Amino acid sequence: MGCTASTRRAGRGSLVFEVSGYGGVSLDVQSSEVFTVGAYDWQIRFYEEGVFGHSGGYVAVYLFLVSKKAKVRATFELSLVDITGSTPPRTMRTVAAEFDSGDRTCFGHPEFMRKSDLEASPYLRGGDRLTIECTITICTEAPKSFVEVPLPPSDITDHLRKLWQGKEGTDVTFEVQGEAFPAHKTVLAMRSPVFKAELYGALRENDMGRVIIGDMQPAVFEALLHFIYTDSLPTMHDLYQDQDEYKEIIGHLLVAADRYAMERLKIICESILCKNIDSKTVVTTLPLADQHHCNKLTDACIEFIASLGKVDDIIASQGYDELKRTCPLALLELWEKATRLYMI
Repeated sequence: MGCTASTRRAGRGSLVFEVSGYGGVSLDVQSSEVFTVGAYDWQIRFYEEGVFGHSGGYVAVYLFLVSKKAKVRATFELSLVDITGSTPPRTMRTVAAEFDSGDRTCFGHPEFMRKSDLEASPYLRGGDRLTIECTITICTEAPKSFVEVPLPPSDITDHLRKLWQGKEGTDVTFEVQGEAFPAHKTVLAMRSPVFKAELYGALRENDMGRVIIGDMQPAVFEALLHFIYTDSLPTMHDLYQDQDEYKEIIGHLLVAADRYAMERLKIICESILCKNIDSKTVVTTLPLADQHHCNKLTDACIEFIASLGKVDDIIASQGYDELKRTCPLALLELWEKATRLYMI
């Protein structure tokens, strides 16, 4: 047995391993010397009687990583070489094998060549000698590019907005107080489970090409459609004359969002109303919050009334009787909070 090192470069190298004594009684396994490629130590092992249960008439050749505490990915070739040059090498290649000294230390070929074929070939010289060449290439990661390609923002809502505004392909028209609003059934069904049930489910009527919407203002329904197609609210100057009208529309839009089970829109409206509570609207906003289970808005109304000492003003207001009738629990919470504040 002998070994001859050939060319070595950083990350690539080879070893010529001379196996002698083939067919000997005590030489079932022969190992090459340890050689280094890419700062890792390696060894070739030749199994004359096969290995790992593959002994059925084949020789086996394996490459071992013998470095301690090492992990490396390597591509390697194991070749039987006819040193006379009369026969091409018999080569088997393994690509990007993951060697790990703590887990899998070897890769190779349990059926490298049938013994009967080897013994009849020019690779076996003098009946007991053969040459194995191993070439190893250490795999390195491709260099990362430091050029960042800027990604454009998502424009799906722009396309949906244009689809809605262009009215192309609309297949349903909603009539709200005499005003017509064309739309696309699939878009509505995608955004609202209630629309989906009304347009495609058991609740749908025979003629769903035209749907009449009751108990809703046209401006509110238009704002609802705007949100369905764009996931945003219209700007205030698009639909509203002043701040008071804006808050009123937002209140109605919250009701519509609850009606059509559009939770995100409902939360957005609730947040807007929480930031715009005043002494003129709190009496109407509190029952709205209570009826539509907007707990944060309910708490904000009660906090506004109690913290500013507005309880007497609320009692004297025109909406107080309606408040007592529709929101008794909210009023009870209000009195409890106001009493605590007065006792401080």
